[in-house]
Amino acid sequence: MKIYLSDTLSKKKKEFIPIDHKNVRIYACGPTVYNFPHFGNARMAVVTDLLVRVLKQKYKKVTFISNITDIDDKIIEAAKEQNVTIGELTNKYHLIYNQDMESLGVSLPTFQPKATDYIADMIDFIKILVDNKCAYESDGNILFDTDSYKYYGALSKRVMNDQKTGTRVKKANYKRNDNDFILWKPSFKNEPGWDSPWGLGRPGWHIECSAMSKKCLGLPFDIHCGGVDLTFPHHENEIAQSCSLGNGNLKPESFCNYWFHNGFVTFDNIKMSKSLGNIKLVRDLLKKYEGRVLRLCLLSAHYKQPLDFSENSLKQFKNYLHKLDYFYNVNFSEEYEREKIVNNNYFEEFLSSLFDDINTPKALRILNDHISKVRNTTLTEKKIILQSIFKSLKILGIEKSSLNKLENDKGEIMKLIKERENARKNKNFNLADELRDKLKKMHIEIEDTPDGTKWFKTK
Repeated sequence: MKIYLSDTLSKKKKEFIPIDHKNVRIYACGPTVYNFPHFGNARMAVVTDLLVRVLKQKYKKVTFISNITDIDDKIIEAAKEQNVTIGELTNKYHLIYNQDMESLGVSLPTFQPKATDYIADMIDFIKILVDNKCAYESDGNILFDTDSYKYYGALSKRVMNDQKTGTRVKKANYKRNDNDFILWKPSFKNEPGWDSPWGLGRPGWHIECSAMSKKCLGLPFDIHCGGVDLTFPHHENEIAQSCSLGNGNLKPESFCNYWFHNGFVTFDNIKMSKSLGNIKLVRDLLKKYEGRVLRLCLLSAHYKQPLDFSENSLKQFKNYLHKLDYFYNVNFSEEYEREKIVNNNYFEEFLSSLFDDINTPKALRILNDHISKVRNTTLTEKKIILQSIFKSLKILGIEKSSLNKLENDKGEIMKLIKERENARKNKNFNLADELRDKLKKMHIEIEDTPDGTKWFKTK
């Protein structure tokens, strides 16, 4: 099967053809680590994690790089407010970010470079831009001259004359035009800085990702991921500076082949963001909901579309997963999962929906359809369907989290179940009810079936 992805640059859904079939290379803009991650931040991480899982179904090696911004004006300000060093602040929130994403089933990237470890590479990068007359010095700042890059605006499809300033620095009279952006800025007293040909200073935001993607992946690479809000100016600026390293204006495709952007998470149809004060922290939500519930919510809408958050939706997904766990435990058999079935049309049907631009709503519909077919089929067909369901859940990252057989508790659980079965045989229903209640307190649900008592852990 072929994989198709929506490409923001071409505005088309295109067949994914890697540059090197032996190593698919992906880059995603990671977090600026000065605060707790919110639900909106988590969408990019979860969606990109699924993209990597899907690509691994076809390609043996997928190299995924996602950076950590650990030097930034907001970081400097937050460190001052909290009276800690920048290193203490960024290390703390870097760890918290990874912990929270792990709770959502997100695997660590192949490599997670920190901006401060690549300052020398950024300086070398900027030197080339200055030499190529694509950057200029003004009031101690080094700025990229957007007029020097003829394809500027190609990604966001903005007309140059209509563009508004969209950088982390306010409109300044030292710019030649509003769209020029900072590559290097001077550091003043008590601000972190590095020696450079332009004096003590620090990098602008946009240069970080260009320098790290070039260093870690090489140019061009296959896919650049990120939230749709980064399309302009961040990704537009990445293209401009990265494609100005050679002789003349290189086309945007010389930076990367596909642009993969996910939509906003909204709250009452308003974008969720720290600046608007309508955020829901992942850490707070995890106190009420299992990570799988949050992950399923984030995957419930197509990644390109906005996802409107509500507590009601989380409750619905929690109930859905509870029923799914019940189904899983009643039907689960290791031999089904281990058994190699060469032709599994059910799994191919499921996978085809994800190969078609990571269409998770369709994938979930197909999964539910397969679940509904299990009851009314032959044993042979049942094995095939169940194996497909098990594999599908793992790709989505919503498989039951307690499949470790609960070795420490299993002996006690089986003992209580046996005692209850004997009590029922002897028609001692009061004792049977007491044993059921005891199992419930251990978060164990049971079901009496013709094949014996089935059980599963609910928490």
